[in-house]
Amino acid sequence: MKRKDPIAEARRYVENAKETLKEKGELDVELRAYQDDKYVRAAGNYLWLGVLKALDAVFDVRTDHRTRVNVNNYLETIGKRDRKLLSLVDDGYKVLHLSMNYDGVQSKDICDLGFRLANDIIDRCEIMLPKQ
Repeated sequence: MKRKDPIAEARRYVENAKETLKEKGELDVELRAYQDDKYVRAAGNYLWLGVLKALDAVFDVRTDHRTRVNVNNYLETIGKRDRKLLSLVDDGYKVLHLSMNYDGVQSKDICDLGFRLANDIIDRCEIMLPKQ
């Protein structure tokens, strides 16, 4: 089922990431780190996918949704329109996709930064979205 509101869909991905870490990610309070990188990776993936949903709603980067788009295509397109969003997306890519998803960095501080970046990107995309 395809949802009509891409921003609501993006926020749903953020909620899924939050639930994943809350329910399954065991936090070592003393170390301020999650015990299992599996759930950090899953949360990072959810967050990045939510960001992509929001970006796809505003920017026409994907011509074919069955193929992958290089992040540089997003950065180039975004840079022509909004430098602040460009900075957020560049940081978001590094934190959400690379650090959390690929590397499985278990630091709670990195995860908190990832959630903040994802929400900031989605909020900015919502403002840029043409009103219907």
